[in-house]
Amino acid sequence: QVQLVESGGGLVQPGGSLRLSCVASGFTFSNYAMSWYRQAPGKERELVATITNAGGSINYGDSVKGRFTISRDNAKNTLSLQMNSLKPEDTAVYYCKADYRNVARYTYWGQGTQVTVSS
Repeated sequence: QVQLVESGGGLVQPGGSLRLSCVASGFTFSNYAMSWYRQAPGKERELVATITNAGGSINYGDSVKGRFTISRDNAKNTLSLQMNSLKPEDTAVYYCKADYRNVARYTYWGQGTQVTVSS
């Protein structure tokens, strides 16, 4: 059974930091590109950051560049997102996504974790 379980969300003041984790099971994690997305109320889901299966290539959304860092540990089947200098506009539900593309394509989503940035 495929599972992506996010954790680490919560309430933080502007300027603070949080670290999100996503633990994967039920598939070969090291074969999948991984991403963090977020969705704020009334807005479309947007890409936050993505990392290739071996970690050799990383890309960030413009709104988080220089503040967020995506990383992965293939030995622990874990994806992480270090979020620094948080702003109220970072408030959203954060989701991890696994994506495999070869002859076939497989995509899995986690259930999301809430991040609220407020004083």
